[in-house]
Formats: sequence, structure tokens, C-alpha cells
Amino acid sequence: MRPAVLFIMITVMIDAMGIGLIIPVMPDLIREVNGGGLSQAALWGGMLATSFAVMQFLFSPVLGGLSDRFGRRPVLLISLAVMAADYVVMALAGSIWLLLAGRIIGGITAATQATAAAYMADISPPAERTRNFGLIGASFGAGFVLGPLIGGVLAEFGPRAPFWAAAMLAAANVLFGWFILKETLDPIRARAFDWRRANPVGTLRQLGKLPGVRQLLFVYFLYHVAFAVYPSVWAYFGQARFDWSPSMIGMSLGLFGVTMALVQAFVIQHSINRLGEQRTVVIGHLFAVGTYCCIALISSGLVTLMLTPIAALAGIIPPALQGIMSRRMADNAQGELQGALTSASSLAMILSPLAMTASFAAFTRPDAAIYLPGAPFLLAAGLMVLAMVLFILRPTSADVASQAT
Repeated sequence: MRPAVLFIMITVMIDAMGIGLIIPVMPDLIREVNGGGLSQAALWGGMLATSFAVMQFLFSPVLGGLSDRFGRRPVLLISLAVMAADYVVMALAGSIWLLLAGRIIGGITAATQATAAAYMADISPPAERTRNFGLIGASFGAGFVLGPLIGGVLAEFGPRAPFWAAAMLAAANVLFGWFILKETLDPIRARAFDWRRANPVGTLRQLGKLPGVRQLLFVYFLYHVAFAVYPSVWAYFGQARFDWSPSMIGMSLGLFGVTMALVQAFVIQHSINRLGEQRTVVIGHLFAVGTYCCIALISSGLVTLMLTPIAALAGIIPPALQGIMSRRMADNAQGELQGALTSASSLAMILSPLAMTASFAAFTRPDAAIYLPGAPFLLAAGLMVLAMVLFILRPTSADVASQAT
């Protein structure tokens, strides 16, 4: 494996670890700084996640455009450095408003995965991009395994400990990148930065002009809205339905992440080779719909743990969609594409935590007509059905590369 590919995988893995580290402790931390019960904590958790996603949605195209102009290396390293400082702020936060400020700052700098994907596109021949995007997904899955597991263990030392660990990981990653990361954007191919395109509306409008890309972006968006049910409500769902401890929640998310990493490291390429990207996307949706419905309705924690890895098989969807869209973009526009995809997933994270946590709160509050902690998973299943229908019915056209602009 080339050192550049290894670096990108490690970068994404450490970033995912930083995210997963804090998931098991968020319910307890919010109640510590703000008081209230679990339902109220879930609503604040949705607000924190949404504020992070709003900033990421607004600034991802800016950072993607900057990486197309000034290179991937400076964008990656600066983003990681500020991210490390953000985790320190959250570790010291004594009020819900400081936690909110920390999430806003963190969202501005959280373009690492988009820039990493643009870096991967730079060093990958078109025929290998889907596989290498799968490696990025596998790295994220590996980090998602280690993050919640470590976070659950560190939670025994208090809800602040995982934030200090995340800060140290991000800082170490900056140092590692400083010595390892080489620039991949040829100055000759650098593109002028244009504010009209370096914003979510301008970027999505520009990409929407390409044959078939608009529909694929919407399918990609709906997938992330549904998938965000896990980080949005899993900790609250686990406590309400099964009375799971933070360490158990961390282990259950770790189980999900193990399967996600295995799927994107090994399954995605075999699926594409045997079935093609189109069928791979459809099959991934079918796995998601079935498992979301089951998780929503069953009452056995053991069965839920058995179903969770199956739900991770939906992880074959994003790399296949990315591969289809990436082949329709010029080499000097890969940063713009990845910024748009990050904006789409960020917009999903703006809407999804609010919808998912509100659904959870509505069906778990003391006066709820129906007590159903799994209600958010039924909502996610419905969204996946809609995404699958839109993908199947979309206009198709041959893959083409856009002209450099």
C-alpha cells in the first residue's frame, strides 16, 4: 500500500475515533451541565449535532474550493489543528452554551473527510476510485469501532475524559501529517477560488448541471439522513429500551463499526465486480430498510446486537455513489465534488438529529400515547425506501467526465 493511501486511511480513522469517543458520554454530560431528564438531554443532543452540521454544511464547499486552489495539505493540517483545540474547549465546558460554541467551531473545521476524499481521488486512477473510496469508508468504520469502545471505557473516569483523548488524537494526527503528507494538487491544475461556487447553493447548482448528478446527490443525501439515526439516538435508545450503560453502548457501536469497516474494506469491491455499482446501491438499501424496521420493533437487546452488523451492510451505498459521480468530474474539480458530498451529508445531519431526537422524545416522554423508543428507526426505514425508489427511477446516462472549468 502506498504511504499516501495509508496516511489518508489513518487520518480518517483517527477523525472517526474522535467522533465516536464522545457518543457514549453525551447523555450524561448534557445532564451534568444542564440538568433535566433523558428526553430533554436527547433534544439538546440533537441541537448540538445540528449546530455542528450547519457549520459543516456552510463551510465544506469553501474548504473544498480552497483545496482546489491552494492544495489538500494545508487544508487538512489547519482543520485538524483547530479540531484539536475544539475538543479541549468541550472538555472544559461548564455550560450547555459553551458546548454549543465548541460544536459550532468544530463544524467549521470538520472538512477533513471531504478533503481526504479529494486527496484520494487525486492519487487514484478513475477505475480504482470506488475501491479507494471504500477504503476511506473502511477507515471510518475502524475508527467508529475504536472510538465508542475507548469512549465507553474512558467514561468510567467521567464524561470529560473522552474529550481529552480526542484532543490528543487530533493533535498527534497533525504532527503525523506534517511529516508524512505530500501535496497532490499540481499547481498547474489549481483552479481559481470563486465565492459564487464556494457555497452550498452554488456548488450544488453547478454539479446539478451534470448528467444524472442531481438525482444521485439527492439519493446520497437521503441515505445520510437515515443513517444518522445511529449517532443521533443510539445512546438514548439503548438506555430507554435496554437500560444499557455507556460502556455497553460503546461496545454495541463498536460492533456496528467492525462490520462497517469489513464491508467497505472487503465487500464493496466484490459487490461491484459481481453486481455492478447500480445493483450494489439497491441491495444496500434493502439491507437498511429490513434491519431498521426490525430494530425499531423488537424488544430483545441480544437480537438488536445481532441485527446491528447487518444494518452496516448499507455501508456499500456511499462508495458506489461516489464512484459513479467522481467519474463525471474533471480532475481539478474533485475537491468541489467532495465538498458538495460533504455538504449533502452535513445538511442531512442538520435535519436528521432534530427529526430523530424529536421522534424519540415524542414516543418516550411520560405522557406519550405510544411508548416506542424505536420510532426514529421506522422513520429512517421510510427514508431509505424513498431513496431506493428515486435511485431506481432516475434518468440514466453513460458516465462522462465533465470538462475542466
